[in-house]
Amino acid sequence: MGSKKRSNDDSTEVVENNTLTDSSIVKNKKSKTEKMNTDSDTAAAAAAPGVASSGKDMEKRKKRKASDKERRRTAALEKYDGVGASRPKPRPVVVNSNSDEADDESLPSAAASSSLPLNYFTDLASSDASVREAAAESLVLRLQEIQKQYEMLPNKESVDGGLMLEAEKNDGLDNCAPHLRYALRRLIRGVSSSRECARQGFALGLTLPVSVISSINVESLMNLIADSLSVSSSMTGQDIKECLLGRLFAYGALARSGRLIEDWQSDKDSQIIKEFTNALIGLAAKKRYLQEPAVHVLLDLVDKLPTEPVVTHVMEAPELHKLFEQATEVGNPDALFLALKLHEKILVDHPVFSKLLPVPFSSGKFFSADHLSAISNCLKESTFCQPRVHSLWSVIVDMLLPEAVVQSEDVISVSSSSKKQKRNRKSNPVEEEATNNIRNFCQVIMEGALLSSSHDRKHLAFDILHLLLPKLPASFVQHVLSLQFVQCLMDILSTKDSWLHKVATHFLAELMDWVKDDDTKRVAVTMALQKHSEGKFDNITHTKTVKDLAAEFETEDGCTLYLQNLMNMFVDEQHVPEEPSNMKWSLEPCSLNSDQSQTTDDNSDIGSNEEKDSVGTTGNSDVLKSWVIESLPGILKHAKLSPEAKLRVQKQILKFLAVQGLFLASLGTEVTSFELQEKFKWPKTATPAALCKMCIEQLQLLLSNSQKIENPLSKGNGMEQPDDPVSYFMKFLSTLQNIPSVSLFRSLNEADEKAFKKLQETESKLSKEERNCGLATDPNKFHALRHLVVQLLLQILLHPGEFSEAATELSVCCDKAFSSLDLLKSDGEGEADDEEEPAVMDVLVDTLLSLLPHSSAPMRSSIEQVFKYFCQDVTNDGLLRMLRVIKKDLKPARHQEDQDSEDRDDDDDEDCLAIEEEEEENEEMGETGESDEQTDDSETVTGVGPMAVDREVPENSDDYDDDDGMDDDAMFRMDTYLAQIFKEKRNQAGDESAQSQLVLFKLRVLSLLEIYLHENPDKPQVMTVYLNLAQAILNPSTAESSLPLLQRMWGIIQKKIFKAKEYPKDESMEFSALASLLEKNLKLAAKPFKSKKSGVDPSKKKQSAAWNRYKIITNLGQNSTYWVMKIVDSRKFSETELEKILDMFRSAVVGFFDTRKSQMKIEFLEEVFRRRPWIGHQLFGFLLERSGNAKVEFRRLEALDLITETLRSLVPINENTQEDSKKTMKTHLKKLIHLIKELVANMPEAKVRRAQVRKFCGRIFQMVSSLKLTNSLLKGLGPDGQSACESALGDLFLNLKNTEH
Repeated sequence: MGSKKRSNDDSTEVVENNTLTDSSIVKNKKSKTEKMNTDSDTAAAAAAPGVASSGKDMEKRKKRKASDKERRRTAALEKYDGVGASRPKPRPVVVNSNSDEADDESLPSAAASSSLPLNYFTDLASSDASVREAAAESLVLRLQEIQKQYEMLPNKESVDGGLMLEAEKNDGLDNCAPHLRYALRRLIRGVSSSRECARQGFALGLTLPVSVISSINVESLMNLIADSLSVSSSMTGQDIKECLLGRLFAYGALARSGRLIEDWQSDKDSQIIKEFTNALIGLAAKKRYLQEPAVHVLLDLVDKLPTEPVVTHVMEAPELHKLFEQATEVGNPDALFLALKLHEKILVDHPVFSKLLPVPFSSGKFFSADHLSAISNCLKESTFCQPRVHSLWSVIVDMLLPEAVVQSEDVISVSSSSKKQKRNRKSNPVEEEATNNIRNFCQVIMEGALLSSSHDRKHLAFDILHLLLPKLPASFVQHVLSLQFVQCLMDILSTKDSWLHKVATHFLAELMDWVKDDDTKRVAVTMALQKHSEGKFDNITHTKTVKDLAAEFETEDGCTLYLQNLMNMFVDEQHVPEEPSNMKWSLEPCSLNSDQSQTTDDNSDIGSNEEKDSVGTTGNSDVLKSWVIESLPGILKHAKLSPEAKLRVQKQILKFLAVQGLFLASLGTEVTSFELQEKFKWPKTATPAALCKMCIEQLQLLLSNSQKIENPLSKGNGMEQPDDPVSYFMKFLSTLQNIPSVSLFRSLNEADEKAFKKLQETESKLSKEERNCGLATDPNKFHALRHLVVQLLLQILLHPGEFSEAATELSVCCDKAFSSLDLLKSDGEGEADDEEEPAVMDVLVDTLLSLLPHSSAPMRSSIEQVFKYFCQDVTNDGLLRMLRVIKKDLKPARHQEDQDSEDRDDDDDEDCLAIEEEEEENEEMGETGESDEQTDDSETVTGVGPMAVDREVPENSDDYDDDDGMDDDAMFRMDTYLAQIFKEKRNQAGDESAQSQLVLFKLRVLSLLEIYLHENPDKPQVMTVYLNLAQAILNPSTAESSLPLLQRMWGIIQKKIFKAKEYPKDESMEFSALASLLEKNLKLAAKPFKSKKSGVDPSKKKQSAAWNRYKIITNLGQNSTYWVMKIVDSRKFSETELEKILDMFRSAVVGFFDTRKSQMKIEFLEEVFRRRPWIGHQLFGFLLERSGNAKVEFRRLEALDLITETLRSLVPINENTQEDSKKTMKTHLKKLIHLIKELVANMPEAKVRRAQVRKFCGRIFQMVSSLKLTNSLLKGLGPDGQSACESALGDLFLNLKNTEH
């Protein structure tokens, strides 16, 4: 133990963990005791707890000597007395009274019974708070007892002279027992120790004796603290720090003991409080890190003092005056903090506060711009204690947001919004003052002092907002999340390697959590972030903050509040209402037949809207407005509202988009409609045309979304959905058009204006028909047409001059439908007799096709809805027109044709389905859009001409692609679009654009065809769609132009035709057509993959595209075979016709076994035989024969599983079918034997293949044995065959021979 290194925290101890008794002390000579005490006191006064390196070494040597001496003494006692020195227990210590009586002769009896266990001091440094408290309690109780015994001694000087320990006679503690004086010295030195929790424990140990033992002189104790923990020039930085912190803890213990208050109460003229204040402030001035805790120590004392001593003693301390005088110059936040707390205590404008606090003091004056500028240095310098936030800021936050403001905001947020309450809020002086305070604070301190400065001060700004958030009312968000703060936040978040990125991210997360359950706060934060980022917060910061905020509105009140704030932001209103309110106007008696309006002329000098540029050139405000417009339709996306509430919010959005997008006020910026009882506002600066178009597009999207969520109308209900968005919009549009001071945002030409009015009339008629339709008509047809009419009406405003003709055609189509009450009555039959009058459905289909190329997404959705409800009435002509678009292709260059022709196979396998891969276009195609590339669909498939699909087409329409009998005007519009694409093809610069436009057009038409197949899965026209889509897939240019287009076609065929539960069952579909189709599909299934023969290796991308196309074509052939066979099985064809089907499969099997060119998969044949067992049964003998005589060896091995599975289904082994199975097996036994001979004679070398042969033979042997045909098999094999089987199969064949059957 003596040689063990000890820390300097224990340097004040001569003996550790032993009992210090009076008898043991008396053993030492007096001179030696005085010398040791003198050395110890000198070391403690000069260097405790740390000294220079030489002083430390000397002190360590002293400790080792003392420790060795004590150890020898203890050993001697054990040797002679047999009693060892007992260690006191850690918890409540029992005084040790076991000591040698001979040692007590030189001490009085009272002193001899006194002892001070040193383990008390050890336990005071424990990390366990309960141990420290128990040790402090035991120590103070023991010191009280010792002091009481000391005071009872008649001759105290004899004890003081013989027992000084480390205490000096001139320390001023003359009335204290030596043990007490020693304990005080040790406790004072202990608070300077950094070991574990020594500071806390020794400070507690010092507080208790001072508070309960009145004999301790406070003034002397303060001197002892200063002397014992004084700083010398020989100390290192760490030693100095420990001494200063020790003095701070010692002063804290003195302040908490209560003795300063007691001394003042006993003598009010005492200067002890002033001296203590001077000492504490003087200590704080030595190091900056001491200032804030020193202030807290002083405030702890001030809280316990009455007001009088604070004013007469604390406030009069010279060091305090000096601190306040220099505070604003050096930037001392602790001085400001102390001044605020002292003023709160005394409530008097003391002159000492003149430079820190306004006179007279008030919250408004404190947060005035001038005063904040004066104390800004104090606030800025509070960053020194980061990452901890200075205590000053909690006081500032409480002053900024008093409880009265927070409570009033809470009451208002939960109460209903009324104008009376809002007026009360505005007239509340407390709220007005708080608003001014937070505004000034954010402008002067947050923006002027912190955000524009260093990273540390930006960090402080975020910390301040963390303190503000829990109490911050929603109305203050606009001041706190100011322009400069939001821009600073965006700058940090946009750079991930920024020093403050984690701080900003954490703040953003806290902000999101703060608005979690409060729609008002969520709206305020969203508006502030987007307003100061020009609507680009998420884009700049690479986050989804605004998107997530907008997605959390789930109530009607929240959606309405968010909507009103968006609208107010758009019209540039400075005051944003915090609660939703609906303006109701009291109507005077007046006629409502024509709308009377009132215009408020806020800004009459508004330029023409047509003169405005696009969004990108009108400034950042337009970017923000564009975000507002785009956000409106998404408000209801995540809201969980009832249909009635959702409709109310939809109407508000619809009105705003219609007003801002369709109209403008010719006089001023406000118009009041007395008919609608509403006031409409426009921005003071005219809205650019680009923003008006955005409003119209979002209006289209809103109407489209409303159509998707509407429930389909039941047939014959006789009622439309109550006040649906379409009806409301058309009424609203008509009402605004009747206001004299309101006009459309753009003027229309004569054709567009006529079409615009015609569509309004058409919608009105459709609405009446929908309400009055009976059981014979589906109201959904009229409802879908109404949506399409409204979308087309808006398209006219978006693209003037482009849709007027289509609008007229749609109106005419609807008018004809009204005259017949149903489009079914004009389905095109008998059209050959009167070709000048096209069918109404043909006109409708042509119109829909003409609208598709340039239509917006909402309009395409409406077109698809109309087609969904009318597709059952689509004629063959209309269907073929749609398919004609799918088969259209840009004419390839001549050199491309020549190169492609080299890659084509001349065999019939390449000309699958008898479809030419590329037909020549007419030379006039580029000029007229007409084409003769398709002569007659009956010629596209060999033998499909007599099908019912084509019999519905007029017999004399061999050249139907010339568009005879069609609506020429409507078809010309679609062909004009195609012709325009072909014209662009001639220009090399427009090649890519033309191809992409054509692909896009085809994809949109495919969507209509998918709807048709979904609604009509069992009609014979499904075959027509299938054949044309298959032709498009087989066309090489389809994959070259767009692989997604090819995949889309294949997906439609697969999902809507092959996997559909229903399929065409029309009896008029002739066998020859199905047989021809089956034959071509079998060729497709066996089609080999051909790579390019060019000398240059194709790129990986081209190889991948070619391989993907090959897989699609192969899958097409296989699945088409399954589908055609399903149709064949559903029909009752004759044996002769079915034999032709079998011949086709025989040819496929021959190709599989005899040529390597065939790429037919054996799994495909297995699936055919599994689905149609009769085919496998009929072809089993042929299959065995071809397998036994296969020209390609590996094909024989591949077919073994097919043979096994077919034989299992052909020859079931059970008691009921035993005889029949035996007969069938005998029929094919000879061919099986031949196959087995070939297999064992040509045993493959690969282990996998050999195992496959053994497995096949084992299955055959098992079946033969079960049917008792073993002898027949062995006889058929003959001696040579048996020998070969025994050699190749071994035990497998021997087990069969041992079976006697």
